[in-house]
Amino acid sequence: MKTMTTSNGAPIADNQNSQTAGPRGPVMLQDHQLIEKLAHQNRERIPERVVHAKGWGAYGALTVTEDISKYSRAAIFSEVGKQTPLLLRFSTVAGEMGAADAERDVRGFAMKFYTEEGNWDLVGNNTPVFFIRDPLKFPDFVHTQKRHPKTNLRSTTAMWDFWSVSPESLHQITILMSDRGIPKTPMHMNGYGSHTFSLWNADGERFWVKFHFKTQQGHTHYTNEESAEIIGQSRESYQEELFGAIDRGDFPKWTMYVQIMSESDAEKTPYNPFDLTKIWPHSDFPLIKVGEMELNRNPDNYFAEIEQAAFSPSNVVPGIGFSPDKVLQARLFSYPDAQRYRIGTNYQALPVNAPKCPAHHYHKDGAMRFSQNDAGSPDIYYEPNSLGGPGQDDNYREPPLKVTGDIDRYDHRWGNDDYAQPRALFEMFDDGQKQRLCATIAGAMAGVPDEIINRQLAHFEKVHPDYAGGIAEALNQNA
Repeated sequence: MKTMTTSNGAPIADNQNSQTAGPRGPVMLQDHQLIEKLAHQNRERIPERVVHAKGWGAYGALTVTEDISKYSRAAIFSEVGKQTPLLLRFSTVAGEMGAADAERDVRGFAMKFYTEEGNWDLVGNNTPVFFIRDPLKFPDFVHTQKRHPKTNLRSTTAMWDFWSVSPESLHQITILMSDRGIPKTPMHMNGYGSHTFSLWNADGERFWVKFHFKTQQGHTHYTNEESAEIIGQSRESYQEELFGAIDRGDFPKWTMYVQIMSESDAEKTPYNPFDLTKIWPHSDFPLIKVGEMELNRNPDNYFAEIEQAAFSPSNVVPGIGFSPDKVLQARLFSYPDAQRYRIGTNYQALPVNAPKCPAHHYHKDGAMRFSQNDAGSPDIYYEPNSLGGPGQDDNYREPPLKVTGDIDRYDHRWGNDDYAQPRALFEMFDDGQKQRLCATIAGAMAGVPDEIINRQLAHFEKVHPDYAGGIAEALNQNA
């Protein structure tokens, strides 16, 4: 048997009894074992994520099956058959850490690829679009999904009020309230990078790209009634399903695809290709297969490997870049900023977040610094230097990102058609899917003031008369 110790390594003789002044006396302040245990317990939790707080994850690998090196010089895509280890974290967006897994919500789909040229984080959702296109509205939107400051309850009035004055949300609302809104398990949903990113090749050519991960387990979902039954049995159904499947050796898989758009094509689309509320029609930009992703290993320590996993779209590697997508641009700041607040200055040195390749930089000190604090010599702690420290390499220079236009606060709703793509999606649904969509929306509007409902119905009417009509009929039935 191993001897129990304090955190400084000293053997413990008695872990059952506090030091007291006699059997009936008070506890002694000098009982450092007691103080250490209580003080550590008080600090066991770290701030939960403001969004995506409840999550489930596992390790696996991406295997490249097709050659896309003409689009990207990234080492991860360098050859057919190449395998890259990864961590994938799924999550719900609105609920807190204790929320039920099977609630109707958008799901996070965050991937960390440990490549030989650094970590690439692709931090997306299970939907190809989102509720907003301007990041200035993100904190306001999140407030509507969280608890009311007075009642401390979720407010459907706030949610629908925001959506009713934000028609750009229609596409995502339609997906969320449709049959797709409650995936059965993490394995039974697709993943998307959602944003427009860019790829650049060895010749310095840039291409715009959308990332897709199609589940091989079947794209299946629960109805509201089925979800309620599942939640009544277990609030941890996703964790049970994911951990259990991998533990049994039933390794889930996804097929990775990309959509590619040239810089010249981006100037011709009738929609803004960098708008997070829009998709690229597959008829114009077909899916190109890249490879297969498999999850095959559960974490050994949930807190250390999933809760402390830190994802940021700013983590890219040579051959993968950004775009003028406004919401993406804001996330490049807000995500690493959130991780520094939530976990600490040196969060990327934690084992789950650390790159598998060597990392050479000149960041110093900060809370919880435990790795080498110089670049190989105590004299090399700055750059440029003449002492042989790590330096820049022009071979990895990214082609310039072309941006045009005068700096101003442009109305992001001007000239935008927020109804055409939700209409196309609505028309794809069969009669049963349309009926369930309208019933779900009507149910979600319970208790919302008529003024807000009517404002939202006017938007649904612009999408399709049957959309608004079906919701109005369901509302009358619920009255």
